[in-house]
Amino acid sequence: MIPLTLAQIAEITGGQLSPEAQPGARVTSFVEFDSRKITPGGLFVALPGSRVDGHDFVPKAVEQGAAAALTTREVGQPAVVLQKVKRADGDNSDLATNDPDGSAAGVVRGMSALAAHVARELAANSGLVIAGVTGSAGKTSTKDLLAAVLSRGGETVAPPGSFNNEIGHPYTVLRCTEDTRFLVAEMSARGIGHIAHLAQIAPPKIGVVLNVGSAHLGEFGSRENIALAKGELVESLPSAADGGVAVLNADDDLVSAMRSRTSARVVTFSADGNNDIASGKPADYYATDVELDELARATFTLHSPGAKPQPVRLNVFGAHQVSNALAAAAVGIECGIDAATVADALSNAYSVSVARMDVNTRPDGVTVINDAYNANPESMRAAIAALGFTAAARPGVRSIAVLGEMAELGQDAAQAHAAMAEELARYRVSHLVTVGDNDAVGALASSAREHGIAVEEVSNAAAAAEAVEAILAAAPSGVAGWHEREHRDVVLVKASNSLGLWAVAERLMPAHTLEGER
Repeated sequence: MIPLTLAQIAEITGGQLSPEAQPGARVTSFVEFDSRKITPGGLFVALPGSRVDGHDFVPKAVEQGAAAALTTREVGQPAVVLQKVKRADGDNSDLATNDPDGSAAGVVRGMSALAAHVARELAANSGLVIAGVTGSAGKTSTKDLLAAVLSRGGETVAPPGSFNNEIGHPYTVLRCTEDTRFLVAEMSARGIGHIAHLAQIAPPKIGVVLNVGSAHLGEFGSRENIALAKGELVESLPSAADGGVAVLNADDDLVSAMRSRTSARVVTFSADGNNDIASGKPADYYATDVELDELARATFTLHSPGAKPQPVRLNVFGAHQVSNALAAAAVGIECGIDAATVADALSNAYSVSVARMDVNTRPDGVTVINDAYNANPESMRAAIAALGFTAAARPGVRSIAVLGEMAELGQDAAQAHAAMAEELARYRVSHLVTVGDNDAVGALASSAREHGIAVEEVSNAAAAAEAVEAILAAAPSGVAGWHEREHRDVVLVKASNSLGLWAVAERLMPAHTLEGER
């Protein structure tokens, strides 16, 4: 964050200084929610939550060296005290879920105002370029690839993990300093207007829309409404004359059609040939010669305007990563990084976000694909494809899918889950362990049995891990000498984050895990 006095922060946020606060005291370090992470000169955000209230930790934060805290009440410590914010009718945001009196909303509104000030100051005075990315699936993976590419052009700040909502977004902005050249802003939405709000905090110069799928379909009601929300990103961009660039997926009809919603210059990318669905013209950035290795890592040739085609060998997993890589390449090249450097950055990039297509191989040869952070129909299909391809490259092995609920799909949930059985059968997945007792997961299990897949239904993550271990321990019928040969079965773990299925992957991987053949 840029250095600011407490008086300046109070003016920016609309807060009042507590009696203990010195107006001229300066915040010179980072903003933190966790008092244990505070460094001297930092600013502590006293965020109330479902289990603990950050206000109780203000004394500890000051003891750690915090210059002050953002609070909504007097705490007997240096603070900028903000007004609470009443919850709006129909607010389904992550923040509103555990905020009965508006304390959390008040603190986050103050932090957001501070982030907006910092973003605009850095853009105007230090040349900060903000690249926003949204989509129903692939945001976090693309964010990681974008950070790897843009870091070749200067200091780059990107969200840790999936800090993509009204809390994590301003927190990420406030990691920027005068030396930051690029900010990658991952933007999620649970309703109309959410992305527009995030874009007001950190106005992007470049906006990437990856896809329009079924994530949060139960809240939006239709893919068309999801497209309305995702398109708020390109609507927020400056005009082409002012340097605005919209990067759109030419393979998705609802994304390609967003060109009419922006005055920015539009460039397109395609992993499926090189044709833009909406315009019928060739995509600006596209891939040819796509191949996958036995861990479903893609190699391809990157084509970009006015540059020699470049070979790319990805270290992230799944065929869907080609599209994500093309999006990252487009942003990097549009930001002035040459195509060869972009290709090299992509070829040396690894996933840094936990439980996002995290592929590891055990010492005994079993490969575990941990994609348990989140799930929707698009990402579930991509993960099943990665499982199937990895297993197909190892003749005679078993492929085991550990799947839980894809949340927030509304009235179509049971049908959407049952449809995943067709994907399992398509990629010849041999075993399915379903986790959970609801109708949607039951529909998946029933449909999978109809497709000839061996199914075991369990209620929780611990039981799922036991079920997988039992499958791995048993010799496949008709395979002689199984226990004497290298064990190369493949396990996928995937569900919405609330189920905690990452615990299954952790249990399957011993402490002395060997990373997946990197």
